[in-house]
Amino acid sequence: MGAVRLTERDFELLSFLAEHRLALPAHVAALLDTSPAAASTRMGKLASAGYLRRHDAEPGRPRWYQIARKGLAHIDSDLRSPGLNVSEYAHEVGAAWLWLAAHRGSFGPVEEVITDRRMRSIDGAREPDAEPLAVRLGGFGPRGREELHYPDLVLRTADGRRVGLELELTPKARTRLENILAGYAADPRFAGVVYLVEKRSVARAVQATARRLGISDLVHLQRVRSTVSTSAPAATPSAERFAAASRGRTRAAGAVR
Repeated sequence: MGAVRLTERDFELLSFLAEHRLALPAHVAALLDTSPAAASTRMGKLASAGYLRRHDAEPGRPRWYQIARKGLAHIDSDLRSPGLNVSEYAHEVGAAWLWLAAHRGSFGPVEEVITDRRMRSIDGAREPDAEPLAVRLGGFGPRGREELHYPDLVLRTADGRRVGLELELTPKARTRLENILAGYAADPRFAGVVYLVEKRSVARAVQATARRLGISDLVHLQRVRSTVSTSAPAATPSAERFAAASRGRTRAAGAVR
C-alpha cells in the first residue's frame, strides 16, 4: 500500500465515510466542493494507502468506496467497518445524498444530523435501562430483544425535537408500516417524519396508512428522483415546520395503536 500525507480535508472525507455504508466520488465532490474527478483521484489514493476500500463499478453504477479500519482509526472513530447488502446499494447512495442535503440546509436549520449507522452503534452500547435513540415499536422480537426501528436519518432541531427521514424506495408490508408509523406517533421526541419516495404506489401506501392511524399531520411525503446518480434528491420542507406544528401538542402513547 502506498504512503499518503493526510490533510484536514482527508479528515473530513474520512469522517463522512465513517457515517455511511458507502460513498461515491460524487458525494465527496459535493462534500468538499471539488470536482468528481478530483474526488475520485483522492479517494483512489486513500484506498491504495489502506484508509478506504474500493469497489469496482458494476454495469450502470459508478465505483464506490467504504471506510476501512485504518481510516476509522485515523479519525478515532468508535464505529465498526461498514458492511453492505448489495441489494441496498441504491438506498445507501440516496441516504448519503440526504445527509449532504441536510447539512447544506435543505431541510431548514438543524442542530444535528444523525445517521442510522451512528444510532445503531450508540444503542448497541447503551445500558439496558437507557432510552434508545431508535423508535420503539412495542413488543419483543427474536431472542427477547426489544422491537426497534431506525430512521435513515434523524434531524434534531434547535429546541431538541426530532424529525425522522425515511428514504422509502420499496414498499413495506402493511403491518410493518403500520407498526413503524404508530411508533413515531407514540414517541413524543419526534415532531414529524418525512417519507421520501420515488414511486407513487409507495407514496399512496404511506399516505393511506397515516390516514388510517389518524396521524396525517405527523407524516409528510416528498417525491424524489432516482438516487443512483451524481446529484442529490430534491429538497424537502423545513424540519422546523414539524417542530413548530407539534409545539403545545401532546400525543398519548396509545392513541394510534
